[in-house]
Amino acid sequence: MSSSQKVRFYLPEGLRQSAEAGEHNFLNKVAGVLRASDFDVVFEPPNMADPRRSGYSLFHMERPFTQRSVTVRRNYFYPFWQIERTHERWNWDVAKARFDTDGIDPDEAVRFYRFWQKRLYDAPLHNLGYDGFVYVPLQGKLLEKRSFQHCSPVEMIGHTLAQEPDRKVIAALHPKESYTEEEFAVLERLEAEYSQLELRMGDMEALLSRCDYVVTQNSSVAFSGFFFGKPCVLFGLIDFHHIAANVSLLGVAEAFDAARAAAPEYALYVWWFLQKMSINAGRPESEERIRARLLALGWPL
Repeated sequence: MSSSQKVRFYLPEGLRQSAEAGEHNFLNKVAGVLRASDFDVVFEPPNMADPRRSGYSLFHMERPFTQRSVTVRRNYFYPFWQIERTHERWNWDVAKARFDTDGIDPDEAVRFYRFWQKRLYDAPLHNLGYDGFVYVPLQGKLLEKRSFQHCSPVEMIGHTLAQEPDRKVIAALHPKESYTEEEFAVLERLEAEYSQLELRMGDMEALLSRCDYVVTQNSSVAFSGFFFGKPCVLFGLIDFHHIAANVSLLGVAEAFDAARAAAPEYALYVWWFLQKMSINAGRPESEERIRARLLALGWPL
């Protein structure tokens, strides 16, 4: 077998061993599709990745090489996956696609939506309501404006307070992020200055179930909010922007106005985004979807 027909899976510890043993459902299916097309599949740690090596490569959530290389990432929930040319979600094909409800069976979409509502968030959905507050799930680097962001996360909080002077704003820190003393100090000063601002740690499900809408840079919490029927304002670029109020397109005030008035077709969108635009590794046609995707990305299957 020629070296050009070798594909290296560059995977981190734990995941690599699981995939090599055939115990990871999605990666096992990807490997099977490749082997069926006469690829030699090998598993290596990411620190061995070198674009000068011959053959093809697959990464997990990391930046792929520019040639003969892809990255794979869970599409927020198992068993949904994407195979992409880039690790940046806002540059994925789904992010550039147009969400169109034409051709979507509404009954199928509603069944799908309700199934995943129950599977993911059954308990908090029993406490669904609107308590008159805005939920701001925070991520990391609170004082920094990154390339995919309209402003820094702290500035985003400031915009939210300005747009909602009479409504409570709950900003929740991510429990898995590490925050600096400077970041905590800035947040505490804001909380002292604005009586309607409350800081919390985590508590996603409880806050989603009772908020009026979500404001975030590009946190997956906003996508989870779609299962609760909660609109969102996005201050950053992301793949699930289609039914969100996007500051980069609308401006700050207009985005908040849009979110407050929004009534998206959540069931149709969730079906389109997860079932149509990603690979459901639990479905019998998943191998064919994997093969078609790799072909579309130029792999010689």
